[in-house]
This record gives sequence, structure tokens and C-alpha cells, in this order.
Amino acid sequence: MVTGNKIVTSESVTEGHPDKVCDMISDAIVDACIAQDPMSRVGCDVLVKAKKDYYSESLVSHVKIGGEITSNADIPGFGFDEIIRNTIKDIGYDADWKGFNYKTCIIERMLTNQSPDISLGVTETCNREQGAGDQGMMYGYACKDTAQLMPLPIELAHDLTYALTFARKSNTIRGLGPDGKSQVSVEYENGRPLRLDAIVIAQQHHVDIDELFLKDAIRKHVIIPQCRNWIDEDTKIYVNATGRFVVGGPEGDSGVTGRKIIVDTYGGVGRHGGGAFSGKDPSKVDRSGAYMARYIAKNIVAADLANECEVQISYAIGVAEPTSVYVDCFGTNKVDEERISSAVMSVFDMRPKAIIENLGLRKPIYKITASGGHFGREPNGDFFSWEKLDKVNPLRRYLDLPTNW
Repeated sequence: MVTGNKIVTSESVTEGHPDKVCDMISDAIVDACIAQDPMSRVGCDVLVKAKKDYYSESLVSHVKIGGEITSNADIPGFGFDEIIRNTIKDIGYDADWKGFNYKTCIIERMLTNQSPDISLGVTETCNREQGAGDQGMMYGYACKDTAQLMPLPIELAHDLTYALTFARKSNTIRGLGPDGKSQVSVEYENGRPLRLDAIVIAQQHHVDIDELFLKDAIRKHVIIPQCRNWIDEDTKIYVNATGRFVVGGPEGDSGVTGRKIIVDTYGGVGRHGGGAFSGKDPSKVDRSGAYMARYIAKNIVAADLANECEVQISYAIGVAEPTSVYVDCFGTNKVDEERISSAVMSVFDMRPKAIIENLGLRKPIYKITASGGHFGREPNGDFFSWEKLDKVNPLRRYLDLPTNW
């Protein structure tokens, strides 16, 4: 049990952050393949960069996509180009001053079929069940900080970047570019959130936007509406601490798929197995196994078996059953941890094929996950099925606890 005071910091980034641009393109390609062929095997990564031409001073935008795709989806080479351009357009990179431009970007494709050695491990046959697409460990986490059973720092950080994106797209604040970041530092007292110690915002803007106008507008339309319940007179607030953020997007920094894995998960609270999610079909346990681990941890906390829970699952390539499952409640459990672990093994099927089927993962549901975090989102139809709480009563029944929850 945690006692005393501590400060925990998490960050989030907007959809226009260069790394998130790549995540969204990668997941848009996963969705396009799965929409036509649910059994598609996709592992694709994207790199974006822009720079001014030395002679003409015009912006030159580059997109490079590489990876392995094995699919019966009818997407010709230029079909991928259309997906890429539409994704960049939807984000809002439609003018050179923003640091990237969907209209003029140069696209380079380096795609091959999935390695036959990997395919052997994940292809089901009459003699062999579908195994994991790789070795590795995945983590899931849940706690009682918020109604979504997520750590408060990452939830507030995501709320701020959502608000920045809304303010830009609705033109509530004029002159904003797509690139932006948030960071929040939450003070905890005896394991519970107490107050916001610091808020940091970095938001791209047009060169003609006045610095004081921008700071005041972001405070009014973004920070106060999202954080007013946690701000006090001692909260430190920084907006564009250097004074300007004009050169942004892939012109200011290159972007690569899978570089924001802490933003994607729990903001640094709890551990991470190291595998990125975006650009991968659900046969890759980096993605589906992490979704399952969150599903388990969230249902444990929602069942009031613990106030905080982390679940680790590990796999070997080509093997269906996990090589290990570990449940850690950090001393907050209300039932013996061994009994909770037994309930998990009984209630949840953690074989890759079962995860995919039970969570409905062979559907085009991934692009929406690429920005704003993969966890703590409301389940909606086919989307975010790993956030469901349908295993609360089965867990409590197994432990001979009342089920009127």
C-alpha cells in the first residue's frame, strides 16, 4: 500500500504529432486490409519527414511505408497511396505552413509478404492450433483513480490533447496547427489523486498568431474546462514555454510508427512489454495480448477484488497457451492473490485465437485507437471491446462472492 505524497507525470500528443501521424496511417492500412479480408496479416511501419527545398523554399513532404502484408484484399499499390493521403488530410495537414501537406507528399512503398517462418506459427492447421505471432510479454493495468479505471495523469493528458484538437478543428482558437502535446503532473496523497501540480502544453501555431492571445485562449478553452476540478492556486501552468511553436509537424521532427507506446497505454504508470500496437493485425500478440491484459485487469478492479491491478501475459511464437500469467495487485487486493489468479485462469481464455474471437478483433476497428490512447475509452459497438466489464460477475462467482454488482 502506498503512503505519503508523490507526484506522477504523464503526457499525451495530438493526432498531428509526427509519430501519431505514422500510427494513424499504419492503422488505416490495417483497417483497409481487414475490411476486405478479416484474415489479413499486416505488419507495417511508416516514416514521415518534411523539409524546405534549398532552392525554391517550398516544402517537400515524404512518406515511407515498409512492412509485410499478406492479404486477399484488393488494394493496388496506388490504393495505399490514397489511404495515406486521406489520413493525412483528415488529420489536417493541408498547407505547407503546418509542416506537412497531403496534396504534395511523396510516397514510397516497400511492402512484401509475411515471412513464411512467422506464418508457420500463426496459421492454424488440422494438426496445430493458431499460436502467438511472436514471443514477448504484454501488460495490462487498471486502478480506481477514475471512472474509466485509468490513472488520472494519462486521462487528463488525453483530455487536454482532445480539447486542443477540437479547438483547432472547430476554429474555436484560430491559427492552430495539427501538432501538439500535453503533460500533467498529479500529486497523490496516500495512493489517491489530490491535485494537479503542473500542466504543460506545447501547441503549434501560425506565425502570425500573437503569443499572449494564444496562451490566454488555451487556458480558457482547453486547460480550465478539462482540469478545473484539480487545479489550485499552486498549480504551475506552462503554455509554449519557449514562446513560439511555429515549425511543427514532420517539418519540425520526423515521425515513426510505434514511438509513443507510453502515450498509447498508461502514461508510465505500470509496466510495458515494449511492443508497439499500431500497424499490426490481431494475430500479433503485441497488440491482442495487451488488449487482453487490460481486459483482465479492468474486470478485476471493477469486480472490487482490488483497487489496483497489473496483469502480465507472456507468449512463445507458434504456441497457443501463454507461457506465463501473473497478477499483481500491489497489496490492494481484497481477496488472496492466488485465488484471483485462479479465477483469471478459469474465466479468461488467453489463447490468441480465443482472444481474437472473444474480443471481435478481426474488424476494421484500429485507426480510431491510434490517437488518444488504446485504453480507458468507452466500448462502442465493435470498438474498444477490451474495455467491457462483462467478466465482473463470472470472476465474483468463481470466488463465491455476491454478484449483484
